[in-house]
Amino acid sequence: MAEDVESRENVESVASKKGKKSITIEFVKPEDFRQIYAIGAAGGHSPYDFRIGFYNDTPKIFGDSSESRVIERRVEAEIILSPVAALELNRWLTQHINEYESVFGQIASAIPRPRKETMKPVEDSTEIHGYI
Repeated sequence: MAEDVESRENVESVASKKGKKSITIEFVKPEDFRQIYAIGAAGGHSPYDFRIGFYNDTPKIFGDSSESRVIERRVEAEIILSPVAALELNRWLTQHINEYESVFGQIASAIPRPRKETMKPVEDSTEIHGYI
């Protein structure tokens, strides 16, 4: 986040040189703030907001290894964003993923990314509809 704060400060100082009022943004973490690690995200949207649940999986093994397995998917946190905030999150993630890949190389996915010509239409792109 330091880079983001720095670039905001640079933009703000440029704005103040042009005669505009400067704005300082202070990031504050409340006492009950916590960080979580998530292996995935799932969610949906309505006309009013986007909801993203971040989860972790725990395999549950019953019987011998030839029987079916159960995976417990625990939703650790959910965020709710306005459409504008979701769009800004998309831009922020795209920028930072591009920066990461320019330094460390392409991020390998455990699941191969489908080619653009074989991608499903948007209405069929996920089994999750609505909210978690």
